[in-house]
Amino acid sequence: MAPELAEGSSFVQATAADLDDFDDEEYDLETHGGETEDGLPADRFLDRELSWLDFNQRVLELAEDETVPLLERANFLAIFASNLDEFFMVRVAGLKRRIVTGLAVPTNVGVSPVDVLDQIVHRAHALQVRHAECWRRSVRPALSGVGIDIVRWDDLDEGEQQVLRRRFHEDVFPVLMPLAVDPAHPFPYISGLSLNLGIRIFNPLTETEEFARLKVPPVLSRLVAVEGTTSRFVPLEELIANNLDELFPGMRVVDCDVFRVTRNEDVTIDEDETENLIQALEQELSRRKFGPPIRLEVSEEIDPDSIDLLMRELGISDQEVYRLPGLLDLTGLFQISGLERPELRYTKRVPVTAAPLRPSDADDQESIFDAITHKDVLVHHPYESFATSVQALLEQAADDPDVLAIKQTLYRTSGDSPIVAALIRAAAAGKQVLALVEVKARFDETNNIRWARTLERAGVHVVYGLVGLKTHCKLLVVVRRERGRLRHYCHVGTGNYNPKTSRIYEDYGLFTDNDQVGLEITRLFNQLSGFAIERKFKRLLVAPLHLRKGLMKRIRRETRNAQAGRPARIRIKVNSMVDEQIIDALYRASRAGVDVEVWVRGISSLKAGVPGLSERITVRSILGRYLEHSRVFCFLNDGDEEVWIGSADMMHRNLDRRVETLIRLTSTEHMADISAQFDRAMADTTASWWAEPDGSWTRHAFDDDGKPLLDLQRERMVEIQRRRRR
Repeated sequence: MAPELAEGSSFVQATAADLDDFDDEEYDLETHGGETEDGLPADRFLDRELSWLDFNQRVLELAEDETVPLLERANFLAIFASNLDEFFMVRVAGLKRRIVTGLAVPTNVGVSPVDVLDQIVHRAHALQVRHAECWRRSVRPALSGVGIDIVRWDDLDEGEQQVLRRRFHEDVFPVLMPLAVDPAHPFPYISGLSLNLGIRIFNPLTETEEFARLKVPPVLSRLVAVEGTTSRFVPLEELIANNLDELFPGMRVVDCDVFRVTRNEDVTIDEDETENLIQALEQELSRRKFGPPIRLEVSEEIDPDSIDLLMRELGISDQEVYRLPGLLDLTGLFQISGLERPELRYTKRVPVTAAPLRPSDADDQESIFDAITHKDVLVHHPYESFATSVQALLEQAADDPDVLAIKQTLYRTSGDSPIVAALIRAAAAGKQVLALVEVKARFDETNNIRWARTLERAGVHVVYGLVGLKTHCKLLVVVRRERGRLRHYCHVGTGNYNPKTSRIYEDYGLFTDNDQVGLEITRLFNQLSGFAIERKFKRLLVAPLHLRKGLMKRIRRETRNAQAGRPARIRIKVNSMVDEQIIDALYRASRAGVDVEVWVRGISSLKAGVPGLSERITVRSILGRYLEHSRVFCFLNDGDEEVWIGSADMMHRNLDRRVETLIRLTSTEHMADISAQFDRAMADTTASWWAEPDGSWTRHAFDDDGKPLLDLQRERMVEIQRRRRR
């Protein structure tokens, strides 16, 4: 997992806090496969795995763009590498598991998983080589040109080598653990994503050649600063490789190669068969690191004998070997991207307090309850502050004697979360506090288990949701006694309650004291902490029972309006557009004359602009310094427009196997603001990637005169800052 980045960093990562885009999903051929009765063609979908690789290629294209600040380019290289690691650990591992177990049903495009795996391997090989070459031929030389050097051992002078040898003895040697491979020592276990040295050694006493594995310690910095500098580094594996005589005295080092293994690190639990979810999850997590290997990365100069030994001992096929030029594991560039060189980064922009939440007197603290009572507040992160909105609501609620209860979902949060601290403080003050912690949030399971137990010890009522479902919705309700009656102050968001990612993830959050919303969210919490969700709601669409039906109903309504000659338009902004039923409904809407605009960050199985199928559908993608993460659904509805925001992507698991929530906006001001943002995103004058009819993506970043097109995220920040000065 990539480290948390400093405020202002670019962050397009679909991993880390957004890993669940890669849940293992089966495809229902009986429901969606083949040509439909109304003539939708059988080849109307794009493969989701290959579409994800297209997304990561867009990340790589940002690293290749010389107009992007240099340290941000290094950061995008690290993000690409981290993304691809997670893709292999989950999606590729899932494909291989289904092939091995005989459960390999055809994919959403009717292709066997074996064939899809072949296509993935081909694309991934090409992308990894392109990624390595971008570092070696473009970003690394450019960094050197501004005084930031990643150098080889042989590039150092004798004095610098001597200083680093002393540091090796003091700081590195004590934590190294060389493991020999011989009849008395079997080939050691190679942990997933670890960087390793494969060393061939000649023993003069026995006149035999032996093999040893040495793990590069992950507890040490990957890049070691050369003495007297803050911007000249030697990779840790280089330092170790050039001091091996200290580890094998009396031996002769014949060869030393760097390699890295990726393993299947997915977690599966049969919730129906376990009595204690936490204990079962902890046991499964302890087994995660022992998953089978699915990828072996090696340097392209690796000795043939060494690669043969590694493949044999790891059970790796030639298809699973990735021979790469230059450094392995470029996630290490996160260390470089964090250097204090502001001239090489995006201009720092500080989130502002949303206008409705700003105090009239600069010396006062605005009562967030008063602000929400005045009118609904829509906050747009990271342009508007999480700390002075969501966090402020919780902190004021924790200290307010009139607050009786707080209920909140927690899918992911930060390591030193002020959100958790506020909940603990509220419980200590005697308030009723309920936290629904989703302990199955992929790759955050350990962190969430720890928070759940911390909250329980503090007296918070902790629940883990419903059997068989992940609770992914972003809900918060504060119950407050005012003038003899209870008021509900609610927040419904599109992103996690995580102060750190809120500075780099683009998300919306609605604050309201609407009685109907308060009643519906309270009922939903009661169902989540008790039994299954059954109740229908008026202001909410809730998965798994009603959200899919609600969206399909509205898409069909737009289709009927177009057929009747009335204005019709659908706008959808999501991270992933994969669900075949939704896509088919959009195809039918397009055929009927509905203008459909899809703004997607990552995966899209929808073919855009295909004559006779989707010629009225436009699909765009925007990547940049912030991760576009909000989910928005807009329906023209013959002039009575509906705009919904919430937590759900258009994927099977979001619609059918998760608790997700959308809330309808009622403020014309809020709807107009989102509509204007959509207008800007879909405009030809805005920098974006366009989905082509053949499934490829074309980047549009410059006009015909070579001038950069509008940067949506920068324009939004300027717009929000301008509002603040009014």
